[in-house]
Amino acid sequence: QVRLVESGGGLVQAGGSLRLSCAASGIVFRVTRVEWYRQAPGRQRELVAVSSPDGGTNYVDSVKGRFTISRDNAKSTVYLQMNSLKPEDTAVYYCRSWNQGFWGQGTRVTVSS
Repeated sequence: QVRLVESGGGLVQAGGSLRLSCAASGIVFRVTRVEWYRQAPGRQRELVAVSSPDGGTNYVDSVKGRFTISRDNAKSTVYLQMNSLKPEDTAVYYCRSWNQGFWGQGTRVTVSS
C-alpha cells in the first residue's frame, strides 16, 4: 500500500523558513520521482519542485533560489527547504509519487506579512 505523509507546515512570518518532509512507504523509493505541489485558496494546484531518482531537481520560477528539494533514500523521505518565505507562498503543500500517481494528504503553510 502506497502511503505519503507530509509534515512540517505551520505559520511563519515573511522572510522566515520552514522545512517540509514527505515520508513514503509501500514504494521503491530510490527509483521514484517525487514532486511537491501547492494549492493556494481559489487557485489551481501548481508544481513547485521535483526530485528525480538520478539526483536531478527542478523548480518553478517563483521559488528558484529560495526553495531546495532534497531526498534521503535511506529514509524514503523527500524534503522541501523553504527560505525567504513570502505571503504568496501560503498554500497547502502536497507531495506526489510520480511513478504511482499517489498523493499525500497535504500540509498547510501560512506566511504572514
